Amino acid sequence: MAMTVHCDIVSAEEAIFSGLVELVVAAGTEGDLGITYGHAPLLCSLKPGPVRVIKQGGVEEVYYLSGGYLEVQPYHVTVLADAALRADDLNEAAALEAQKAALKDLNNHNGEIDFSRAAIELAEASAQLRTLQAIRKKLNK
Repeated sequence: MAMTVHCDIVSAEEAIFSGLVELVVAAGTEGDLGITYGHAPLLCSLKPGPVRVIKQGGVEEVYYLSGGYLEVQPYHVTVLADAALRADDLNEAAALEAQKAALKDLNNHNGEIDFSRAAIELAEASAQLRTLQAIRKKLNK
């Protein structure tokens, strides 16, 4: 049996996951991270995107984060997110619409538009779609 570490994934609204895991994979702002038992202590910020959790026994779950922080302690991994969803709760049609609307806003050079807000919305919608693609890829194996 593989060595495990306790992992908590928490959003501003609720605790999403709590349990023993063999591996946590997240998209840090400086690159992707893979956390297993015995990892050195770490604190880093996370980009919007998927977080993969391999639970004790090898079962994989995928979550979507809108960004946040990852803290690694000797026997505990904590993911603090502004917003987090189970991948099953993502709505692909809504994400595609949000992506199209954000692209339209970014390309609109005539009107009064908040480009930073539009860029953030585009990044979040794209991250949700990447999460859904990762799930499909896993299911098609």
